[in-house]
Amino acid sequence: MIDDTLSVLESSESPITDLPDRNIRVQQLRDLIDSLHIADEISGRGYLVSSSELAALIDINASAVTSRGDHWVWRNWVVSRVRREGNQILWQLERVD
Repeated sequence: MIDDTLSVLESSESPITDLPDRNIRVQQLRDLIDSLHIADEISGRGYLVSSSELAALIDINASAVTSRGDHWVWRNWVVSRVRREGNQILWQLERVD
């Protein structure tokens, strides 16, 4: 009887074994919402961000940010290259709906 119960709990169709996957997906969504809130804050306050900061925000490599060009769209924001300070490129996010 105990062996039967354990085998049901360990089966791949059991909701108990699905919880870690669900928790991971929910955490990924929470992380995404955090990133979107940060992007809104950056955009709303008119902050400029460096390529590496933008890359961290949108979870891509910093070189991929610069290779996209001077003006491109990420989700609900237009990303524009606005100026260079020393060896850093600064970017502005503008919310589009």
